[in-house]
Amino acid sequence: MTTGKPFQEVELPEQKPQDDHVLFPTVLSPNTSTNSTATELTAFEEAIKAHKPWLESLLLKSGAILFRGFPVVSPSDFNCVVEAFGFPELSYMGGAAPRTQVVGRVYTANESRLDKEIPFHHEMAYLPDPPTKLFFFCDEEPGMGGETPIVLSHIIYEKMKDKHPDFVAKMEEHGLMYTNIAGDNDDSSSHTGRSWKSVYKTDDKNIAEERAAKQGTKLKWMDNGVKIISSPLPAIRIEEESGRKTWFNSLASGYCGPATEKTGNHNTSVEVGNGDPVSDDVVKDLLKVLKEECVAIPWKKGDVLLVNNLMVLHSRRPLVKPPRRILVSLCK
Repeated sequence: MTTGKPFQEVELPEQKPQDDHVLFPTVLSPNTSTNSTATELTAFEEAIKAHKPWLESLLLKSGAILFRGFPVVSPSDFNCVVEAFGFPELSYMGGAAPRTQVVGRVYTANESRLDKEIPFHHEMAYLPDPPTKLFFFCDEEPGMGGETPIVLSHIIYEKMKDKHPDFVAKMEEHGLMYTNIAGDNDDSSSHTGRSWKSVYKTDDKNIAEERAAKQGTKLKWMDNGVKIISSPLPAIRIEEESGRKTWFNSLASGYCGPATEKTGNHNTSVEVGNGDPVSDDVVKDLLKVLKEECVAIPWKKGDVLLVNNLMVLHSRRPLVKPPRRILVSLCK
């Protein structure tokens, strides 16, 4: 569809129509029928700035936008794109995923083993102030596999409410409480393997406790690390614009039990905010619904994916054939 803007909406076979016939995610490419085709990086940046309100409304409507075919070839280019949007940067304080700053506001995505799956989650849902938007950038196109599936959170809420109304009601009332064991050193084998020193950017336990307390988190020290225990956090949220309830939590990635034998983490656990355990049957159904409803578009070099973290869950499929390098940027 031609918009009269430097962008045009294109369709890919993996997209899914929503109830209002909006495709998820929206896919934008350069509009070659206009004078400004955004085929140079500076032109792309200017196009973003000039049409930011429209792009934001599109993001709110669809939940995610994939920019494909634009001249973003390096981490520095990606940083320029992030800066062009002008969203405030989120400090990665308290984050459990191992990642490293690359340039500016750009970081590596989760540095855990690429042949391992990362279950669906809202980024940093285990903290009271998670990012509202995420940028992903394909720096090296995967040889095979390694997709970043995404799924609309309100759909998961509706499906799970139909299957497990009592449990969902309990989640709405009490929220969820997350526990993560962080060692003294980073563990690249785990997708939540950041050490407590990396999580809190200090090797001083007192400072770590102060920074954890500011996030409503308790630390219980062990011989070789610490248990990071969150306060009960909302597991169901309401989209301000639409009024729809969303499945805003990291239950699928935080739970450790039979249902997550292949994807689960030995160093994480999750329970209902009142202390009740989570049923394995609930998680089994959740994983099935997430798999059925998600969209997984294979990465292409230069892709930039903008995700509304309040509306959309994401995951990572195992890499079958290297290479793969995806970079990220987190926004308030």
